[in-house]
Amino acid sequence: MSWTYGLRAALAVCVLLLVAPAGCGTGEAHGRRDGESPSPVGELLDKRDDAGRRYRQVAKDGAPAVRIEVTPDSAGGWDVRLTPRHFRFSPAGTRPVATAGRGLAHLFVDGDPVARLRTPAYHLAARLVPHGTHHITARLYADDGTVWAVHGKPVESTADVTASETESSPGTAAGRSGTGAMSAQVVRLRTVGRGSRDPAGKAS
Repeated sequence: MSWTYGLRAALAVCVLLLVAPAGCGTGEAHGRRDGESPSPVGELLDKRDDAGRRYRQVAKDGAPAVRIEVTPDSAGGWDVRLTPRHFRFSPAGTRPVATAGRGLAHLFVDGDPVARLRTPAYHLAARLVPHGTHHITARLYADDGTVWAVHGKPVESTADVTASETESSPGTAAGRSGTGAMSAQVVRLRTVGRGSRDPAGKAS
């Protein structure tokens, strides 16, 4: 009886040793059921933006792209409209993990950051675009803060706009303050990425 009992105990230990690694593997698979790919997205480059965020380069085919449209409104400000392609805006509270075709846009005026956008529409205050020509840029970022890039260049679109003062009659409020009214026109559009355009507006 003792020999039989010892044999059974030895077999039980062997079974446990065989099952344990399989159990660990099952746990790892369960930990990845959040739908995220364990493999990295794109290639992190040494290039960085002005804030020190690294570029995340992806292949041109199917890469994120964006087009910006800026139009003056009746109150003297600017309406900004983004048209993304192969890209979806992530809602607030999204985990800081790079996911293909997801993220947010940073809005710049003459290179200075003014807003982070999670929707395609934004109103730009007139004070941010004073008299003269200015460059309004929308650049796409992944949720982890890296910059989406194609061929080593950030995925972005820039509208060059000109704000000019017009004379006001002495009897108006604007005339008394000496500020005048603002008129504006969009001069040109420059985009980088899939279906991009060069400064002359021709498709690249």
